[in-house]
Amino acid sequence: MDINEIINQMTIKEKAALCIGASAWCTASVRRLGIPQMVMADGPHGVRRAENIDEVHNIYSLRKSLPSTCFPTASAVACTWDIQLLTEMGEAIGKECIVQGVDILLGPGNNMKRTPLCGRNFEYFSEDPYLSGDLAAAFINGVQSKGVGAALKHFIANNQEYKRYTTSAEIDERTLREIYLTAFERAIKKSKPWAIMCSYNKLNGIYCSENHELLTEILREEWGFDGFIISDWGAVHDRTESLKAGVDLEMPGPQKKSFKNLIKAINNGELTEKALNDAVKCILKAVFKSKEEKKSVEDIDINSHHELARKIASESMVLLKNNENILPMTKPKSIAIIGKAAKTPHIQGGGSSEVNPSNLDIPYEEIVKLAEGAKIFYEEGYTMKEEINPVMIDKAVSIAKDAEIALVFLALPSHKEFESYDREDIKLTKHQIQLIKSVALAQPKTVVILNTGSPVSMKEWIDDVQGVLYSWLMGQGGGKAVADILFGKINPSGRLAETFPIKLSDSPAYINYPGENNKVIYGEGIFMGYRYYDKKEMEVQFPFGYGLSYTTFKYSNLKVSSDEFKDVDGLTITLDVKNTGKMAGKDIIQLYISDKEARLARPIKELKGFKKVDLKPGETKTISFKLEERDFAYYHPKYKRWITEDGEFEIMIGKSSRDISLIKKVRLISTTQLPCTLDYNSTVREWLEDKKGKEIIESLSKEIMNRKDFMRLSSDSNVDIWKAAQDTQLIFLLKQISWALPLVPDIIMSRLLSKVHGERK
Repeated sequence: MDINEIINQMTIKEKAALCIGASAWCTASVRRLGIPQMVMADGPHGVRRAENIDEVHNIYSLRKSLPSTCFPTASAVACTWDIQLLTEMGEAIGKECIVQGVDILLGPGNNMKRTPLCGRNFEYFSEDPYLSGDLAAAFINGVQSKGVGAALKHFIANNQEYKRYTTSAEIDERTLREIYLTAFERAIKKSKPWAIMCSYNKLNGIYCSENHELLTEILREEWGFDGFIISDWGAVHDRTESLKAGVDLEMPGPQKKSFKNLIKAINNGELTEKALNDAVKCILKAVFKSKEEKKSVEDIDINSHHELARKIASESMVLLKNNENILPMTKPKSIAIIGKAAKTPHIQGGGSSEVNPSNLDIPYEEIVKLAEGAKIFYEEGYTMKEEINPVMIDKAVSIAKDAEIALVFLALPSHKEFESYDREDIKLTKHQIQLIKSVALAQPKTVVILNTGSPVSMKEWIDDVQGVLYSWLMGQGGGKAVADILFGKINPSGRLAETFPIKLSDSPAYINYPGENNKVIYGEGIFMGYRYYDKKEMEVQFPFGYGLSYTTFKYSNLKVSSDEFKDVDGLTITLDVKNTGKMAGKDIIQLYISDKEARLARPIKELKGFKKVDLKPGETKTISFKLEERDFAYYHPKYKRWITEDGEFEIMIGKSSRDISLIKKVRLISTTQLPCTLDYNSTVREWLEDKKGKEIIESLSKEIMNRKDFMRLSSDSNVDIWKAAQDTQLIFLLKQISWALPLVPDIIMSRLLSKVHGERK
């Protein structure tokens, strides 16, 4: 297919029309040139394909979608830490896209969890860019292996729903690079998504849909992205400016005003036809690729997809507390099941990602199947209202007293986890909190099963219960997964992909969220998530990477390929993992690194590797990791690049960010060649931090110290004198000791700068 020849045959109007959606879910077709429409559907945890793809986008159409497998949401699947499982999920969704005639799946979401209040956090993976980027890449690779494109979203900094259409995320360059862009960069380079969706918000005062630096300079030129860039639905404010910036396709359509403005901009020279052609080419590549790669429509086994949804749900769930091994349950004679969520599970969040599930497991029913004749009591326990209802609580307490164990199923009111607005707090309702405390008082053997998409505060009640299982927004197969874990049919292996704070005010963005005057300052900088809690030495409810198992694991024999290595050579790490318990289980080995000698502030530790391993009782496996130069680097805004530095690093192997089992020290030799940035106003510290500058200063220091009259200044050593003045401008220090210098300070300074810059060349 010669796309350039097709473009040459297209009229300006046809080109402009192709760059704007023809309907809510389709691109324009040009029949005379054999250009078909391209169909899109929301994701990311299932296919939400509209019944009528040609309809105009409206709020009432959101719930009119074809049945599809509803997998657990991103916040849940992230807790699997399982690349292969994410790929399988992507493959299944890709197959369902084919059956439903969908060319592009709008997902996955890859935004960082900056605040636990974000109403759309259930659609996002993690607070860590390394983990989030790798999981997103795995999902995309799965979808696209079936010839269906994925649109990675929302690029970038859509980290809150509050005023998402107007708020400007004010982020310094280093933070943007190390946290928010890194997640997308990893996903893009590892999976090559067909499309990137830009976000609604502004970035540092510029709408993301009009941000040339973001969409063209970074995304296309620096990272090499060669797919098409699509707007979020309604994110374009000026079609001409957005096309100049890099947005190829505006959605939804039709947009008569945008169409007219593009034609006008071409005619008056504001927009070049080449720019329009470039956008058309990106779109046509995807259009024809989608038709060529899908050789035939596949028949799918919807039952096997339901089983996959069950498997993913079971590996997503995180056992947070298990005092006295209350779980798994062993042949209980009676069970009190309390909570509306047991019979009406909360399987997904609200908004554009809502899937019409093809099947649905009910926790209550699945527990009954496994109870083997145990007497089952049930009470609804709560409504979705905030007010305490003593009657409902009394009924729940009554059955809890008479049972051997109480299982309390809780979900947040649906409106608290919904696209377009944020949560007001991270608490359960007042009634639910009182329900837990009352039931636990009556029945010491109480387990709480939390059916929600984001962290909730537990400080008011967690000490009252023996067990807590976080089942997340668990998709259509979550009901059986919960039952299997409760009865020990499956050993829980989920680990948290985000930190659970004790209270909302502990969270990194608390002071700056939600911003004011349509600006939100990312004042925590690179210290987001566990990076923040570590730096503050702050207690948390549950740390990043945390999760319990019904068995135990031991790490040993940590080895590195070299105790001293060049950054370009990388580093290989190996260790042994043994299942020391009596039950088969899966563990997630987490590798963190700690830079001990960085010039700029760095986190205490950062995740740089993870592996999920399945072990039988007594079995040992050797796990290996390969770290690359970038894993040891940080972004330096002065040089506008990633750099490494000579120095000591610690390789940490942990079961969570707060449970480090093994540590190995290594020394990195940097090959980074940096330009000299020293100038007339540079401080002594800056001279000493520069390799060549340090040599020159040390030479000057010796020359000064050798002057007999310099001893009148101080009897201290020259090292102490220079250290005492390290935050002083060098020229100022030279002027202070000018009487001890062979030449006037300005001449010396000029020669020093000439020497250091000249030797760099």
